[in-house]
Amino acid sequence: MTGVYRHSIDAKGRLAIPSRIREELGEVFYVTISQERCLAAYSAESWDRMMEKIKAMPRVKQTKMRPLFAHAAKCELDSQGRILLPQALRDFAGLTRDVAVVGAGECAEFWDEAAWDAVDVVETTPENIAEVLQELDF
Repeated sequence: MTGVYRHSIDAKGRLAIPSRIREELGEVFYVTISQERCLAAYSAESWDRMMEKIKAMPRVKQTKMRPLFAHAAKCELDSQGRILLPQALRDFAGLTRDVAVVGAGECAEFWDEAAWDAVDVVETTPENIAEVLQELDF
């Protein structure tokens, strides 16, 4: 998934999902916590692939994955292309009103807009981009 889109959460906790992101996530997808103060949204297919990898792990390692599932929500788009984000997920990511929906390859991320802007400034430097391209052998 690619791109950055700016949207607002309404008073009922609904977030409009950009059409380009909706195309890749599908009508039903999963949102969970991330290693950063944002949320990660996975298509049902990506979620299933992750589940298969986790099922193949020893139980000790599976237990470490518990937070991903304990804090996950299965989300369905309404007729206006919105999802209802549970309060606990909004609290984790500090989402109150203005949200940046960020394409992050295999998933989309939902960031507090100000937090995303701060991360973006740090990550979007010529040095960092060069390092990323080098890592990818480009």
